[in-house]
Amino acid sequence: MDLAPQMLLFAKVVEEGGFSAAARREGLTPSAISKQIGQLEDRLGVRLLHRSTRRMSLTEEGESFYRRCVEIAEKVAEAEAAMVSLGDHPQGTLRVASTVAFGKTQLLPHLPGFMRDNPDVRVVLELSDRPLDLVAEQIDVAIRFTEQIDDDTLVARKLAANRRVCCAAPEYIERYGMPETPEDLMRHNCLTLTTVSRWNDWRFDTPEGPKTLKVRGNLEVNSADAVYHAALAGLGIARLSTYLVGPDLRDGRLVRVLPDYSYEGSSILAVYSDRKNLSPKIRAFVDHLAGSYGETPPWEA
Repeated sequence: MDLAPQMLLFAKVVEEGGFSAAARREGLTPSAISKQIGQLEDRLGVRLLHRSTRRMSLTEEGESFYRRCVEIAEKVAEAEAAMVSLGDHPQGTLRVASTVAFGKTQLLPHLPGFMRDNPDVRVVLELSDRPLDLVAEQIDVAIRFTEQIDDDTLVARKLAANRRVCCAAPEYIERYGMPETPEDLMRHNCLTLTTVSRWNDWRFDTPEGPKTLKVRGNLEVNSADAVYHAALAGLGIARLSTYLVGPDLRDGRLVRVLPDYSYEGSSILAVYSDRKNLSPKIRAFVDHLAGSYGETPPWEA
C-alpha cells in the first residue's frame, strides 16, 4: 500500500481506538490492519503505537504523526466533497469544438438557450475543420461527422442525420450546363476539401447500385464553409449538407444538381472521450443539442 492510504488507515486506527474497531469500519481483518501499520512504521523507521493485549496508545512520534495524518484526511474529505458538489449540476469550463460551417449555422444559435439553463457553465468554443485529438487538446466534446471519425475508442452520440446534396449557383449551370448523371460530374468543376479525403468521394445511389466518384476541380479548400461560399460565387459544383444550403435552395441562390440521385450515409455526432462518469456539463450540453435537433432536425422540416 502507498504511503498516503497507510496514513489515512493509521488515523482511522487511532480514531477508532484499535485494530479491531478500525477493521470492522474498513471491512478488513484486524491482522490486515496490523500488518499495514507495521509496514508504515518500518517505512518511517519509528514506532507509532504502544501495543499490548489489552490496550493501544500512541508513542510521542505517533502523536505527532497522527496530527499530520488528520490534516491529510481532512484535505481528502474536502476534495471528495468538492467533487461530489461538482456532480450535482453542470458547472465549470466546457471546451467544445465544431466544424466551422455547422458551428456558425446550427450550434451558435442554440448556445443562448443552453447557457441560460446552465448559468454556471462557461463555454470555450473552437470552430475548425482540422483533425482533433480530444484528449491531448483537452476538448470535452466535439461536433463531428461520420467521415471524420477514425478513432474507435471515442464515444459518439448521434445528434441528427446529415443529408448532403449536390448544388451549384444558377450562373454556373447556365454557363456549363446541368449534369444528367453522376458520371457527368467528371466533366465539371467540383469543389473539394483538403481536410478529409473521404469527403471528395461522392457516393450516389443509382439503379445499378451505389456508385462512388472521386471528383476533382480547380479549387480545393480546407473548410466546408469555404466550399459553400465558393459555390455561391459560381465557382463550381459542391456537395454540401442541407443544414447549410437549405435556405439557398429554397430562395434560388443555389440549384439542386442530380436531384434523382441521393446518398444518405452520414450523421452529425457529438463525440467525447469517455462514457464512464460523464461530467454533468458534457451530458447537459449533448442532451440540449439532441433535444434541439430532434428526430427531424429543423433544417429538414
